[in-house]
Amino acid sequence: MMAAVTLAAADDVTDALDAARAAYDAGNVSTALEELSYAQSLLQALRTDGLAGFFPPAPDGWTREISTEMGPAMAMTGGGTGAEATYRRDSDQFSITLLADSPMIMAMAPMLTNPMLATASGGKLHRLDGVKVLEANGSLAALIANRFLVQAEGAATDIMLPVLEQMDFAGLASFNP
Repeated sequence: MMAAVTLAAADDVTDALDAARAAYDAGNVSTALEELSYAQSLLQALRTDGLAGFFPPAPDGWTREISTEMGPAMAMTGGGTGAEATYRRDSDQFSITLLADSPMIMAMAPMLTNPMLATASGGKLHRLDGVKVLEANGSLAALIANRFLVQAEGAATDIMLPVLEQMDFAGLASFNP
């Protein structure tokens, strides 16, 4: 089913690109730009949907809700792709956010990759499957392949860490839709 959705979206992308080319060839730059913008939004949706596939399942007794509607927020932070999963159990909840190729990631990279910086401000480092995860101010953060920021917040560390352990960090590192 996912392949069919992906192929259908890819066909829409091709149609939009073809329409942009036809409009350009006809001298209609405005329509060409609209079609290119539409194709870009379709490609971004494909990428976001793929990114959302990396969220771990909900732990027993919890539910998980995935949101891929981060486009406006990502535009305000300089671009990139993002998705968020919210995990709920009774009145408890926490979220895991995945950001890809955002300028915000590079701004946070020194803190996440340098253990001395991370721990100097009171942070604590955890290792999950070889990935350094910084615990600071009640949240967890990890930098994957210098492209992806994984953040978890909203619950106790002992609740969020086991969920993050289920994430396919190696798959995320090689994700390139």
